[in-house]
Amino acid sequence: MSSGGLLHNIIFFAIAIGVLVTFHEFGHYWVARLLNVKVIRFSVGFGKPLVKWTRRKGEDDIEFVIAAIPLGGYVKMLDEREAPVDDKIKHRAFNAQPVINRIAIVAAGPIFNFILAIALYWIVFINGVDGTRPLIGAPDVDTPAALAGFQEEDEILSLGNTRVQTWQAFRLALIDQGIDGGNLNIQVKTRELNVVTRVLTIGDRHILDDKNDVIDQMGFNPVQVDILPVIGGTTSDGAAHSAGLLQGDLILAVDDTGIPNWDQLVQLVQKSPDQTREFLINRAGTEKLITVHLGSREKNGKKTGFMGAYPDTPEELLSKFKTRIEYGPVEALFKAVEKTWSMSALTLRVLGKMLLGEAALENISGPITIATYAGMTASIGVTTYLSFLAIISVSLGVLNLLPVPMLDGGHLFYYLIEMIKGSPVSERFEELGQQIGLALLLMLMGLAIFNDIQRLIN
Repeated sequence: MSSGGLLHNIIFFAIAIGVLVTFHEFGHYWVARLLNVKVIRFSVGFGKPLVKWTRRKGEDDIEFVIAAIPLGGYVKMLDEREAPVDDKIKHRAFNAQPVINRIAIVAAGPIFNFILAIALYWIVFINGVDGTRPLIGAPDVDTPAALAGFQEEDEILSLGNTRVQTWQAFRLALIDQGIDGGNLNIQVKTRELNVVTRVLTIGDRHILDDKNDVIDQMGFNPVQVDILPVIGGTTSDGAAHSAGLLQGDLILAVDDTGIPNWDQLVQLVQKSPDQTREFLINRAGTEKLITVHLGSREKNGKKTGFMGAYPDTPEELLSKFKTRIEYGPVEALFKAVEKTWSMSALTLRVLGKMLLGEAALENISGPITIATYAGMTASIGVTTYLSFLAIISVSLGVLNLLPVPMLDGGHLFYYLIEMIKGSPVSERFEELGQQIGLALLLMLMGLAIFNDIQRLIN
């Protein structure tokens, strides 16, 4: 990746983390002040303060901090367990609050993450979402898609009771409804315009225990169209960009093999992982020879070539294969709530599958992967970046509600015990829980960073 691309990713990663952490901590802060608990500090980030200022809020002087380590934040409240408290303000200490108030303050952080996700999805839906219509090409031989009878130019209409309008919606529906295996009823419109239902058999396959995309696992392919092999653009970290291929370049031949259309180029590249090829191109009327060191990636357990370029598709073809989904303000709100709920439920189910060993731990991503997607989605457009923020916000909300010590869910678990037994858990029990929670979080972060590094290597 170029230094410019890296800086781009870092900037939009910092924006994402800043927005998500600030909103989460503001939930704790806002409810604490609403319940008259004294707030001492509001910090975005941990460690050494980079910027800090004090503002008067009511009768309190509150310190606001932006700290050096951006992976989180905290709201420090008055607490007798941390330092002696003047008798005059003991009633405003966090630990002195009724358990229901403490539950409200702690739960507010994750809840605000869900509220943020709803708001972001609402903005996305009222502005419209562009996508690719789920038109199927010839499925791979002996795959579930082929065995189910899917044919070229089938257009997917629904999966179970879920309406499908884009490839991305189809992918999410496949994961959501296929995560437990079994059979899936998929309604399609054939090239003859007949509406039929095809039964996709997943059986006992664990679709999340496979490194390949679920679309590839099932053998689905987007329909192929006969277009000229003209470069429409390149990815910043791809082989095409590194070799100097530019938008508008017409590929005439690769190693003396003529390239009549884009599909032929794709087939040749996929058969040449990690190999060097000579591309004969026509650039603005002048023929040039360019050496391209192709990359690779895995598909259905096999290594295939990859160059990081997409075609210059004529507008009339784009209009045939593209779709746009948008809603009015009221309907968009309902859709945003529904989307946030479904993504939260899916996140929980995926975590459950990981615990049961039915989903690969490679699905866990760390800051490097998140930064990469932050930069990538920002490059595509504002609505795509907002959708990315919404997904991460949902994930933060769900993860923070897990009953793991040091997370909000761990504290909520303590308060549940307190409500049952009639008294707070002992300090020793809480300290032991904090140690266990810290160990678990460090292990999780280590695994996430390890996965990030593996992705970079591969």
